[in-house]
Amino acid sequence: MSYEDLELGIRWERLQSIVEEVATVLLRTSFTPVVREAGDLSAGLFDRRGRMLVQAVTGTPGHINTMATAVEHFAKAFPLDSLEPGDVLASNDPWLTSGHLHDITMVTPLFHGKQAIGWVANTCHMADIGGRTLGAEALDVFEEGLYLPIIKLFTQGGMDPNMQQLIVANVRVPEMVLGDLQSMALANHRAQDRLQNFFEDTGLRNLEALSDAICDRSEAAVRERIAALPDGTHSGEVELDGYDAPIVLRAAITVKGDELTVDYTGTTSQVPQGINVVLNYTHAYTTYPLACVLSPDVPHNAGSFRPIHVKAPEGCILNAVSPAPVAARHIVGHFLPGAVFDALRGFVPDRVPAHGNCGLWASHFEGERPEGSRFVFTLFSNGGIGAQNGVDGLSATSFPSGVQNVPAEIIEATTPLMVHQRALRENSGGRGEWRGGLGQTLTLSVRGPGAVHSCIYERIKNAARGAMGGEDGAPGEVILDDGTRPHSKQKYFLKGGTRVTLKLPGGGGYGRPKNRKPELQARDQQLGLEKKTS
Repeated sequence: MSYEDLELGIRWERLQSIVEEVATVLLRTSFTPVVREAGDLSAGLFDRRGRMLVQAVTGTPGHINTMATAVEHFAKAFPLDSLEPGDVLASNDPWLTSGHLHDITMVTPLFHGKQAIGWVANTCHMADIGGRTLGAEALDVFEEGLYLPIIKLFTQGGMDPNMQQLIVANVRVPEMVLGDLQSMALANHRAQDRLQNFFEDTGLRNLEALSDAICDRSEAAVRERIAALPDGTHSGEVELDGYDAPIVLRAAITVKGDELTVDYTGTTSQVPQGINVVLNYTHAYTTYPLACVLSPDVPHNAGSFRPIHVKAPEGCILNAVSPAPVAARHIVGHFLPGAVFDALRGFVPDRVPAHGNCGLWASHFEGERPEGSRFVFTLFSNGGIGAQNGVDGLSATSFPSGVQNVPAEIIEATTPLMVHQRALRENSGGRGEWRGGLGQTLTLSVRGPGAVHSCIYERIKNAARGAMGGEDGAPGEVILDDGTRPHSKQKYFLKGGTRVTLKLPGGGGYGRPKNRKPELQARDQQLGLEKKTS
């Protein structure tokens, strides 16, 4: 390794530590449990041109990969040299940022002395954004909440008072929303402080040359991985339950030299309900699985995107046209890796996993506590990951999102919800030479009069498919204690004391079950993991 390589590596690590500290500040100061406990956030550092240099490990592809393109829109709306220290921009425009109104992206200019040298950005899930309860039932985006174009939310004097009044008037829990906005601004300010130390230690005056070196190296590395694949086209698809009719996601991957194109032609058209996906979110959850398989060790930045092209016909469910409703966009977008993996299997058959649960099960509750105060709470739950060659699938683990399960203690301490059971769901992983990950079983009830429960669930009808002879995982179920089965993408009133049980799907198995090693079969039977046959 040359001195130049060593120096570049050290400087990249320093920048990486800055965005990790931004994410840590968010985790420690957020007012929203799904942010501070589950990590529904991300952060990134950008040069003057709006190119992402580094990203935080904490968070989700739906945040960081959309942010990678969003900052360029902020830079066009507010040119960097027109801003001053203390200015902070924000937006939740789904078509420019993270794909739905419940995520706000906050972008802050960075300065070295009086010179503006770049940007820091973070995206966080809001506890509430007004409009309908978070869910899939809205008929257009205007029903889904407060729509913020790219605005200047903070100056040196603090939050814009008119915007503060507007936000307070439109959300159900203003103290949580305002608290999170302050947290986001504070986290970005931490990057400014740490960047000053970086410049003092390195003697650099700006980020441009360093940005070129980082991004160009990532681009070259990704091009090398793509060039190692055979030229050609392979396809894959995933079938989903949808809202009231099945949805098919079709992906065709074409490799030509050192460039790769993913084309979603043939995918289902956009639908009237709020499970549509915008193109920037489609791009985010397409580039991520490609990186997982082809270049997991390559630093992710603007350069790593350059050799990859993503196409989806305008008006399909993966490139929805405004004002389509998009609040529950993740329940479709998170399944893109399955279609991408199936297509990649034609190029690298031994490196691609079986299908998993993929779509986070989002349970949104809204109501009153026993003493009368209002609460709003979103709970994410994870099913099983698909197995892959040589490895069993992980159980109750998020993929492709990085969001974690919120601890039961936090749920009960911050809401009137009661957690009666949270356990791995036996027999839910698909059998195979390598077993699919287990889903989980979660039983909840509400203290007091009850609450509106908005369901955002997938794989009730379409289980996670096994691969290379592996069996499918178990599909999911939603059951009340009286035997009622609520619609998987609608809301209903959960009466106080009534229990609802969520049985999350398991991942698909990989390889033929008869090839599983005897010692692993014995362990499966001992632990109750062997999938029952009827």
